[in-house]
Amino acid sequence: MTLTESELLAKVPTGLYINGRWVQGSADTQIDVEDPATGKTLLTIANATADDGLRALTAAADAQEKWAKTSPRERAEILRRTFEIVRARSEEFAMLISLEMGKPLAEARGEVTYGNEFVRWFSEEAARIGGRFGTNPEGTGKMLITKRPVGPAFAITPWNFPLAMATRKIAPAIAAGCTMVVKPAELTPLTTLFFVQALEEAGLPAGVINVITTKSSAATSAPIIADPRLRKITFTGSTQVGVRLLEQAAKNVLRTSMELGGNAPFLVFEDADIDAAVTGAMLAKMRNIGQACTAANRFIVHDSVADDFAAHLADKMSSLNLGRGIADGTTCGPVINRAAQDNMQRLVDLTVSEGADVVTGGSTYGDEGYFFKPTVLANVPASASILREEIFGPIAPIVRFKTEEEAVRLANDTQYGLVSYAFTQDLARSMRLVDSLESGMSGINTGLVSNAAAPFGGVKHSGLGREGGAEGIDEYLETRYVLIPNL
Repeated sequence: MTLTESELLAKVPTGLYINGRWVQGSADTQIDVEDPATGKTLLTIANATADDGLRALTAAADAQEKWAKTSPRERAEILRRTFEIVRARSEEFAMLISLEMGKPLAEARGEVTYGNEFVRWFSEEAARIGGRFGTNPEGTGKMLITKRPVGPAFAITPWNFPLAMATRKIAPAIAAGCTMVVKPAELTPLTTLFFVQALEEAGLPAGVINVITTKSSAATSAPIIADPRLRKITFTGSTQVGVRLLEQAAKNVLRTSMELGGNAPFLVFEDADIDAAVTGAMLAKMRNIGQACTAANRFIVHDSVADDFAAHLADKMSSLNLGRGIADGTTCGPVINRAAQDNMQRLVDLTVSEGADVVTGGSTYGDEGYFFKPTVLANVPASASILREEIFGPIAPIVRFKTEEEAVRLANDTQYGLVSYAFTQDLARSMRLVDSLESGMSGINTGLVSNAAAPFGGVKHSGLGREGGAEGIDEYLETRYVLIPNL
């Protein structure tokens, strides 16, 4: 049975989750969670203070030893039960994501499937934590290499994928035997709170996961990071914030995983299938309304096909139907808030002043919420300011190139290196691009690369560590070596 909006919101917890109990925050004020499509409040939830954060860390630290000793199979079964609960409630999760984040319901359903795959994947990885045993090179003894949980972790998640960004941190931590404190983004905390209910129902013991929501992110997080009981921090967000967190983490030599900013190039060569490239561009650019670190940010298109590509992409972009995510027929939702909407207008106006042409879009839309028309900008100069920023919205700037070497140079001309995309029918060129593009991930003739079974992460200023894949659980494990001399 499909719930109404009010019925669904009535099922969402509004407190902090500490040591297996829902409690109210200590702050005098609360957090109003807004629907970006209307600007109206969906729910009012608890606002944690620094003391609340430390109470959450205490619960995690107290539970760590016992949780680390649970069998891998027990941890796996809890995650598997959670996966089944989320799958059974997939429509509720999708509707909640759409309400608080704004994305169309069809796309929110995709996030539920994608996010829940991390739960299933790491339920399977929990029982596969390995080690090795063998004779040392000198033949004087046996080497035993084992892995054990890092310890209490602090996870800070962003607002753009409320379920997926939570599950790909929470699931490997649980699988590895780590307890944790989770701080979801102030703008979209409801899905994480709803997900914790599923973990609770699946039998996760008290203290293993603790969730704090707060308006004062830096002030609440700092004491947690400074506490010697914390052993790991994992963060997804801007590079600027990530650098500050790394500086704080250095004082206690914390293990860190940082999935930071992106400035993804999308290369279209002269031999590309233009229809396929435009389809890939729509996936890479407009997933989550362009509000994704993996979003194509710079369209680097061969001079001979640039006009054709721009016209076809503009047709697709202009055909999107803007509206509230849960409304029938909506294919493009709002950006997250007024500041994001204003930034989109700033970027368009600045790029036009620098010589670009607006092919479609270029302005705000409607009188309610934070909508911005999907926009294609052609003839963007290679020196344009927009190419240096992470757009995080529905704007596609197109830059022309003439040679493969020029395309690669333009693609790599950024401090970021999360993901890159390229469309070409030349296999040899494809393999050259795999080596020459400076990014942690690449998509060749596809606009979608993310998968729970693959390591997600970047190079340069795009971060440290990997989430997903066999590599994802290693972020929550430390390696121990023991030498056993021959008798």
